Amino acid sequence: MATAGAMSRNLLKKFVPPIGLFRGANKWSSTLHTWCVRSPIRRSTCLSYPPHQLLSPASVCGNSIVRSMFIKVQDTPNPNSLKFLPGVQVLESGTADFNSLSAAQKSPLAKLLFRIDGVRGVFLATDFITITKDEDGGEWRTIKPEAFAIIMDFFASGLPVINEGDRAESEHAGCEEDDDETVSMIKELLDTRIRPTVQEDGGDVLFRGFNDGIVYLKMMGSCTNCPSSVVTLKNGVQNMLQFYIPEVIEVIEVKDREDDLVEDEFKKFEEKLGSTDAAKNE
Repeated sequence: MATAGAMSRNLLKKFVPPIGLFRGANKWSSTLHTWCVRSPIRRSTCLSYPPHQLLSPASVCGNSIVRSMFIKVQDTPNPNSLKFLPGVQVLESGTADFNSLSAAQKSPLAKLLFRIDGVRGVFLATDFITITKDEDGGEWRTIKPEAFAIIMDFFASGLPVINEGDRAESEHAGCEEDDDETVSMIKELLDTRIRPTVQEDGGDVLFRGFNDGIVYLKMMGSCTNCPSSVVTLKNGVQNMLQFYIPEVIEVIEVKDREDDLVEDEFKKFEEKLGSTDAAKNE
């Protein structure tokens, strides 16, 4: 008897979504539409800087000097996020999302990037780093040079990206023994069709549950607080899941408790700044 995973794989191979599946969506969800048609074209910049001594003189090993790193930068659908591709492996597998300095303590690289004024989030994947800045504070023209220097010095230092004993998020949703056929198909669609496309835009989507026809997903990286994330979720992800799996009624974004706490603290900080500015102008 075929397993649920095998059945879902056969179903995915059998069907091809119609061209108009994501019609009406904006930039991000239309990118999801192009997964079977063409690769999305983005504006990108490539910069090569000599090593900076921000960490330690680790760029010099004996008589040999580590070569300058060639870092490619890509825009994302989120105007407050940029995708940095250092040309070397960042994580062995999985992803890691840090929305505060306290959360970044398990990653030496993320902790250094949070030192940059205006940085609000750091997302790590196997071959790229997404940096998210404050919406109303910090400018890319000042953030990017510091990010380049930190990234290059970090990989020259030989430090681990994630501390030993800590781990990144799950590399894939992964079918478990107690998953029913519907959950197995949802996870496989996420891993094979949806997550790779979202990661191209500097983000990620993680499965958090399925109950009474509702799929619960966590948005990460450039997807976090993106103006187009709701459209992406509804017109992109939800449409695709509903096309393959009739049992799916709705897709809802969920946040971890830590994410909610960070959001609350950030709002309080903004309100405090606003009160201070108002007092100065009186």
